[in-house]
Amino acid sequence: QRLMRSPWLIDPQEYKSQFSSVERSANRYQLSNGIASRTFLLNRPAAATIGLSCDGQSLLRSVKPEAIVTINGKRYDVGGLSGQPNHAYLREEWLEDMNPAANSLRFVGHQIGEPEARFEWKRVRHHAPNTAWPPPGKKVTLEFAPPTSDSENQSPDFRVFVHYELYDGVPVFCKWLTVENRSNQPITIDHFASELLGVIEYDSRVETREGVPIPHPESIHVETDFAFGGFLHENANRHIVHWRPDPDYTTQVNYKRETPCLLAVEPTYGPAQTIAPLDSFTSVRAFELLYDSTERERRSLSLRKMYRTIAPWVTENPLMHHMRIAKPEAVRQAIDNASEVGFEMIILSFGSGFNIENDSDDYIQQWKDIADYARTKNVEIGGYSLLSSRRIGNGNDIVPPSDVEITHGNCPALTSEWGVTYYEKLRRFFERTGFTLLEHEGPYPGDVDVTARPPLQKGEQDSRWVQGWIANRFYQLCRERGIYVNAPDFYFLNGSNKCGMGYREVNWSLPREMQLIHTRQNIYDGTWHKTPSMGWMFVPLSEYHGGGAAATIEPLDYHLDHYEQMIQANLGAGVQACFRGPRLFDTPRTKDMLRKKVNWFKKYRDILESDVIHGQRADGRNLDWILHANPQLSRKGMLLVYNPTGVEISKSLRVNLYYTGLTNRVTVKEKDERIQELMLSRDYSIDLQVTVQPNAMNWYVIE
Repeated sequence: QRLMRSPWLIDPQEYKSQFSSVERSANRYQLSNGIASRTFLLNRPAAATIGLSCDGQSLLRSVKPEAIVTINGKRYDVGGLSGQPNHAYLREEWLEDMNPAANSLRFVGHQIGEPEARFEWKRVRHHAPNTAWPPPGKKVTLEFAPPTSDSENQSPDFRVFVHYELYDGVPVFCKWLTVENRSNQPITIDHFASELLGVIEYDSRVETREGVPIPHPESIHVETDFAFGGFLHENANRHIVHWRPDPDYTTQVNYKRETPCLLAVEPTYGPAQTIAPLDSFTSVRAFELLYDSTERERRSLSLRKMYRTIAPWVTENPLMHHMRIAKPEAVRQAIDNASEVGFEMIILSFGSGFNIENDSDDYIQQWKDIADYARTKNVEIGGYSLLSSRRIGNGNDIVPPSDVEITHGNCPALTSEWGVTYYEKLRRFFERTGFTLLEHEGPYPGDVDVTARPPLQKGEQDSRWVQGWIANRFYQLCRERGIYVNAPDFYFLNGSNKCGMGYREVNWSLPREMQLIHTRQNIYDGTWHKTPSMGWMFVPLSEYHGGGAAATIEPLDYHLDHYEQMIQANLGAGVQACFRGPRLFDTPRTKDMLRKKVNWFKKYRDILESDVIHGQRADGRNLDWILHANPQLSRKGMLLVYNPTGVEISKSLRVNLYYTGLTNRVTVKEKDERIQELMLSRDYSIDLQVTVQPNAMNWYVIE
């Protein structure tokens, strides 16, 4: 662990991206922002990545092709150099004797530009301040063509463009391909690998033993915009981001040469896409975060900074009431109640009777009238729809390969007649009613379909690609129209706003006091991987998954203390829960409590929705706490301390304030009342004496 690191997580302003030649190095160019850099050798017809580093630490040991494409059954390496004598490391002088591989595509030129928005983001609700879209940075495109000898063999005329983006203030690259068909005949993109990196291994293990996997490098985090089938990035990208043994690395320590240190971004199936003359194909985009630390909190903050940069809509975070009854008068009452206490969104939940697929004129008009009414109250409204796990019948369901199981037991084919009609019904419902939220239960999880479904789908090899992009483009459309998307899957990079924070559903049938501890544990664990606004939690106002009276908050006034504690546990972490029930309050006392807590949250919203520094995980025996930190705000820190016991607890907490950006003296305000000034120690920590009442929360603003 290095003692000094670039302070980009504190003040990113000086870290601007640029593409420039490397001094005193012929034909060497660097895409860099002062934190991360990627170095290229560009000397026509040769082009290759010859360096990759973060904060001065080299991550690359071997030169690989920039990409691989298989067109009409023939594989082409895109750039790269062959002849490296040892793939454990790369010496500068070796490059003079390394050359493009035979039949690889030749580098013909490059262009420099700025990042462009992958799709539009219509901003219609509160989000993090000072948010840019598209993210500022620098873009470089390398152009490759088939070698002359290939043209003489009458191979199709095509070009491959390899695109790289680097963003200001964060060590994140984006890389993808486009293939242009310049011939007068269709071509087929059978397969591609859009990224290949020979990365320095994490560990050197001599032997391979069953049950003891060899870890892959942890210096790079990679995920794509072709992600599904998981609540976390690893699961959702398992079919396209691969760490493999490098067959070129013959000098590695592992006896069987099985060290997973070759990064490959390539789909497991297909894409098997036919490209018409003068048309083009675009691959997935791979986002590569280079870590500058082995410390868990800093790595987590880097990941969360990446999401805020490449998918800033995840910072939208409305207060949501999961309405269980979809009767018009009951919904109007729920809208009134939400408006009175400051809630911002009504979701017509599963089991409510709402049917978004009902496209009758009367039904559409009924919900348009209610949406219009909600707008007069500054409340948004939306609804639930189930996709995956449904069985449709009549040939409309995915038929998997014989040795593969469907992820959720059943899944409609998005390329079937039913699937095409389903998405059209969703689009028309939002257009005609003015609804601005979709809770999409079970989005397409990546199931492979062996069925030919012309004209959209040929069969097994292209089914995942085609159906994945049907789902992606629908969520992109939602983002362009300002439609908020709750989806229990990892579609963030294509426009979804929120996924589950990570909890077990049946735990909401546990006794209330157990639910409270689980809530804070789930949030503590989930915010290692997500910003507070990326994950929803749950508050069962009425019974959910059983448990009876001991598990539910209704009647709300009778369980007012628990209701308040659940609100504090969620809003104090900047996390929105699905408050599921027929009403938000049942008495003036409940209404007053709820309104006060919502007003408190909105007063401190920007800092509460800032990233979490993890202090002490809830254990039910002692104080648990988190710190929100944001050096860009006037309130640079906010400490939330919870007491799960039945007795008052006073103790000193050592709180590290490095990520607040404060460096000398700090002001600490307990509930905006008791003010004290403290000096930071050399490690940016303070020792803060805290007192928390039984089964309560205390909070401290740090400036």
